[in-house]
Amino acid sequence: MRMLLKGGLRYDGGSWRKTDVEITDGIVTACQEGIASRPSDVVLDIDGLALFPGFADVHTHLREPGFSYKETIATGSRACARGGCTTVCAMPNLNPVPDSPEHLQAEEALIARDAVIRVLPYAAITKGQRGEGELVDMAALAGRVCGFSDDGRGVRTADTMREAMRRCREVGSIIAAHCEDTSLIPPGGAIHEGSYARDHGIPGIPSESEWGPIVRDIALCRETGCAYHVCHVSCRESVEAIRRAKAEGVNITCETAPHYLLLCQDDLRDEGRFKMNPPLRDAADRDALLTGLRDGTIDMIATDHAPHAAEEKSRGLRGSAMGIVGIETAFPLLYTHLVEKGLLPLDTLLRAMTDAPRKRFGLDGGLQVGQRAEITVFDLHVRETIDPDTFLSMGRATPFAGWEVHAACRLTICGSRIAYDGRKGANA
Repeated sequence: MRMLLKGGLRYDGGSWRKTDVEITDGIVTACQEGIASRPSDVVLDIDGLALFPGFADVHTHLREPGFSYKETIATGSRACARGGCTTVCAMPNLNPVPDSPEHLQAEEALIARDAVIRVLPYAAITKGQRGEGELVDMAALAGRVCGFSDDGRGVRTADTMREAMRRCREVGSIIAAHCEDTSLIPPGGAIHEGSYARDHGIPGIPSESEWGPIVRDIALCRETGCAYHVCHVSCRESVEAIRRAKAEGVNITCETAPHYLLLCQDDLRDEGRFKMNPPLRDAADRDALLTGLRDGTIDMIATDHAPHAAEEKSRGLRGSAMGIVGIETAFPLLYTHLVEKGLLPLDTLLRAMTDAPRKRFGLDGGLQVGQRAEITVFDLHVRETIDPDTFLSMGRATPFAGWEVHAACRLTICGSRIAYDGRKGANA
């Protein structure tokens, strides 16, 4: 099958140029202006729209198997496609936990049946994803997963993490670490240990509960040589520790999420849609994250898309489940409120959402000739308001409801599949 995208504008080195894209059997076979169409082609008119490589999000929660009342592979992958994502890495807090080849098979079957984009599973680090005890058989799982993570729980002891890193290096994989020392968090800890928590009498979560385990793991990474990735960095101490580690040559990368770049504790309301883990921290932390993204300390942006049922997010900051959705709004928000305001170059944003995650996690695909076609197309001349009721995700909890954005996804291609078509008059 030959598919032709006609009339797009490709961003290249600070400028835009008119570009057509030819896709043959799911592979990009030409990318230039003026490609002639044939009668048998599937021709997609994207005149004047922005052409980007499909985004790769290495931190999503798609909830199946085990929690399909929150999200499914079908709904979650369609939401990803609407957000311009063509490859996502799905976290292992599932039932059954993907901690053995047999348990992983249940997730793989759902992905094969229902995913409209490429979904790559993580395996757990520890059996049952408990953060302690027996490690999974990494050798038996490495060829079928994108990496190993106990996301949602920190690995409790240095000895356990050291052995996990040693085994992970042996199999040539990567550890994506949820860094959280729960011993430092008071009972009922719900938001950052800062002025909002003090003023409202809510137990606070200290920044050290995040940066402490990162410092520990950097030392272990230096010792073992393991490829190590830090999930959802939220505070300035974490950024500085990672910056120093990179300067020493430690094999470390990290991600932050859109909400940490755009919000801080000053924006909190006593609503579940403002509750996530780690929490929104100080304005100084937000600014340090943005600086770290600009200078390359922070490698990539991942959404930590974490849908929950409405009732689970209806109990305010104290009682609601941790986690918000974000896969459909990430690029529009960051483009509008960082790039357009001159706070972040578009090159940097695109690198953090495309090249950096693909390089670190060994993910193929993109917009170059010879690559598996993973392409997204955006209208950058719109004015829309974020409305959770229109999400394709089953989750609705977002702190960005009502925000204006100036970017909207119009088309997402994954291989030979049109994963999302939001062009005017098209059937999505």
